[in-house]
Amino acid sequence: MKTICLYFEIHQIIHLKRYRFFDIGTDHYYYDDYENERSITDIAERSYMPALNTLHDMIKENGKYFKVAFSLSGTGIEQLEMHAPQVLEKLQQMNETGCVEFLAEPYSHGLSSLANEETFALDVKKQAAKIEELFGKKPTVARNSSLIYSDDIGAQISAMGFKGMLTEGAKHVLGWKSPHYVYNCNIAPNLKLLLRDVELSDDISLRFNNSEWDGYPLFADAYIDRIARLPEEEQIINIFMELSALGIAQPLSSNILDFIHALPACAKEKGITFSTPTEICKACKSVGQIDVPDTLSWVDEERDVSCWLGNAMQREAFNKLYSVADRLRIANDPRINQDWDYLQASNNFRFMTTKPSNVGLDRGIYSGPFDAFTNYMNILGDFINRVNALYPLDIDNDELEGLLTTIKNQGDEIEMKDKEIIRLKSKLEKLEAVKPKTEKKPAAKKAPAKKAEPKAAAKKKEEAPKQ
Repeated sequence: MKTICLYFEIHQIIHLKRYRFFDIGTDHYYYDDYENERSITDIAERSYMPALNTLHDMIKENGKYFKVAFSLSGTGIEQLEMHAPQVLEKLQQMNETGCVEFLAEPYSHGLSSLANEETFALDVKKQAAKIEELFGKKPTVARNSSLIYSDDIGAQISAMGFKGMLTEGAKHVLGWKSPHYVYNCNIAPNLKLLLRDVELSDDISLRFNNSEWDGYPLFADAYIDRIARLPEEEQIINIFMELSALGIAQPLSSNILDFIHALPACAKEKGITFSTPTEICKACKSVGQIDVPDTLSWVDEERDVSCWLGNAMQREAFNKLYSVADRLRIANDPRINQDWDYLQASNNFRFMTTKPSNVGLDRGIYSGPFDAFTNYMNILGDFINRVNALYPLDIDNDELEGLLTTIKNQGDEIEMKDKEIIRLKSKLEKLEAVKPKTEKKPAAKKAPAKKAEPKAAAKKKEEAPKQ
């Protein structure tokens, strides 16, 4: 039986403000608060809320039949918490239905998987903890920023305890193979891989409203018919896209939500079900390994990482940023860590690209890639100066880690002693509360008084001769 795995990404960039060279050392706040609030409010109104309301209605109308998965970046969650909490409230309502799965991904939506294993692991664990805090569920399936994947990344995800991972069904990786099966990582066979169907996904997210496309207009019944006509043995249909595709990339006026709303009814007629990534990983065996020695993603025609690291400017910014990754991880300063999350976001490097793209790129305040590079490097210069001010360069990483470990151990020891003091105080209070009761019992017995009488008589006999 064929099943559709429908997944949406929810991530919003943190807009940086115009930051001049002369701001370095004097201004440590890097963000355009007005633009951040404006953009997330606009997207929530035009896309997120209408789309989530539609998906929620689909769950209520179809019961346990319809299921959907989401992946929220940590930085995206922070923006929603500040400016659009109704989106998170709606997701929590949908979560209560039991028909929604939330995936793990890097908190920063950054490129740490390409630079530093320890930083990447902490990035994913931080986001997974946030997801569990919000929705009460610990993610068991992961995805990387923009579906970035390689054999080594898969092995690391598996070592972190995840059972499955989502990535791109790129032609140069699949070759003659179909994306409609469950595969596994060639280094870590226990990690199952769900590969995005590029054509079926992009028909909705990129081409739906394109009147020049030969598939226009796209109707739900015709879309499901294409899936039903696939060979019988091809049973896993992975349709992955950004949630903002529903309302932003494809405007609401295109009737995109009517199309989405009609999918379950059409699928049910053809005997096609909906499943979450975890359900598929549990129910389906891998048909074989996928070899991905070179990193892939779901961006541009090349499906690689060249949109972020394709030119010298991007690589310079990337290497400069992650040059302090170990020190930041060791030191773990809250204010620095927040800036670190925001500066890691992949869009900062995407704005510097010189590649042509079939998807429109809005560079925001930047006039071009060099402008984006200059602004980012100014901010990065100030950020690294702050890191060095806290933890000077003359202290190497090993020495710093040793010092911080000593401080931590001392703190742990003090905490243990404080707990012991509290425990002893509590014990003492209990003993004092019982003490009056224990004192009355000896007073009722007159035996001690009888023993004391001979002593008193002896004293009187000793005193008699003196008189």
